[in-house]
Amino acid sequence: QCNLTGWWENDLGSRMQIFKVDSQGNFSGTYHTAVSSAQKPIEPCPLVGTQHLDEDGQCTFGFTVNWKKFSDSTAVFVGQCFAGKGGEDILHTSWLLREKVDSLPDDWKATR
Repeated sequence: QCNLTGWWENDLGSRMQIFKVDSQGNFSGTYHTAVSSAQKPIEPCPLVGTQHLDEDGQCTFGFTVNWKKFSDSTAVFVGQCFAGKGGEDILHTSWLLREKVDSLPDDWKATR
């Protein structure tokens, strides 16, 4: 069974800590990004998410990070947990980042 609780680090050096996952699969934590285009200094930000609890242990999950401490943007991540060759859990994710824009005509460039 994949256990999301704990510290995770990605290829770019960003880190997240997921606190306890409850019996329904809900969790919270903090995300410490290593990359940003914001002008303010990077700070750890809150995340909330949910995990699909299944029998084979290779669960799917999703979470949202609110970058409110240093940016006018929000990111969503979706992924799946896989068992690595050495028995370690590996999270594989995709993400979308939505930045604030000043007008509807600029909407096209707001999501990465």
